[in-house]
Amino acid sequence: MKTAQTVAGLGLIALVALALWIWREAHVFLNTPPQSPGVVVYFDVAPGANDIAAELAKKGIVTDAEKFSWLTRLTRQDKRLQAGYFALNTGWLPEKVLDELVNGRPALYRITLPEGLTWWQTGRLLESAGFVRFEDFRDMIADVDFLRRYGIPFTTAEGFLMPDTYLLKKPDGQDVPDGTDERVAAWSVAGRLVDNFWRKAASAWPDKIKPDTTHLKQWVILASIVEKETALDAERARVAGVYTNRLEKRMLLQADPTVIYGLGAAFDGNLRRRHLDDAANLYNTYQRLGLPPGPICSFGVAALSAAVRPERHNFLYFVAVQDGGAHEFTTNLTDHNRAVQRYLQNRRSAR
Repeated sequence: MKTAQTVAGLGLIALVALALWIWREAHVFLNTPPQSPGVVVYFDVAPGANDIAAELAKKGIVTDAEKFSWLTRLTRQDKRLQAGYFALNTGWLPEKVLDELVNGRPALYRITLPEGLTWWQTGRLLESAGFVRFEDFRDMIADVDFLRRYGIPFTTAEGFLMPDTYLLKKPDGQDVPDGTDERVAAWSVAGRLVDNFWRKAASAWPDKIKPDTTHLKQWVILASIVEKETALDAERARVAGVYTNRLEKRMLLQADPTVIYGLGAAFDGNLRRRHLDDAANLYNTYQRLGLPPGPICSFGVAALSAAVRPERHNFLYFVAVQDGGAHEFTTNLTDHNRAVQRYLQNRRSAR
């Protein structure tokens, strides 16, 4: 009996000692900043990030990654971390760091702009994320001074709003009677996108030299069509080659995406015969010879490289094998019509 009591007593002492040790470790962690005085450290939280403790510890913002992870879970804040670029301080206590990541205002916010968006889709996405007002963005990308400043040879910055993931600043929310804040925000955001276009496009130009205006216009318009026609990297140069061949033979491009772009934001998803027959649509390449008057979307570097260096072949037509997939390329109308029939049969079989 005494042996059992002794073991129980020792076990209780061990539990108390463990509890005291845990309390001491937690107390020291929660009340000791990594540095004093601290310094500002910028910290990026990606969307969906759950466990960022290791990176916080690596940057010296918290002293112990495992303990910070426990803090986030015990306070049930681990699922509430904001995405963004935060200005933190190595002089803060862990609870202050966690509160800032959950409730604070990031110095910069993350947004991803995918390939293939029109300028109005980009504007709506930026507006919904709180970076600009749509109307300000619309006006800015057509502003003569803005276009001149960024070397854009079209009436809007369509095609130059480079798809990418950005860290951007949001307006501070203070209203200014003359709208200065809104205009500055729109210029800043649109300018950031266009700057990124010129930076990334440099890798696509022949000999890394910026092209003259004539080639620039041709390449960015063609790249935007390629972006809309195929999502497969292996096909981009081949699609660009088809349109290059048609241009050289003075054939109509007959590109559905250009017609759709000319219909604007009101397009309901159904391209009808009356749309293809509408010669008033400046982007209707079924009725108007040559390239459309401007780009039809934002495109990635892969599409631009394909436009600059189209594949050399004899293909003049292409049609999807099935929706969303690869395309079948043909050299004459008879073979193309057969490929269209196969595509329609595949669609029916898929239903």
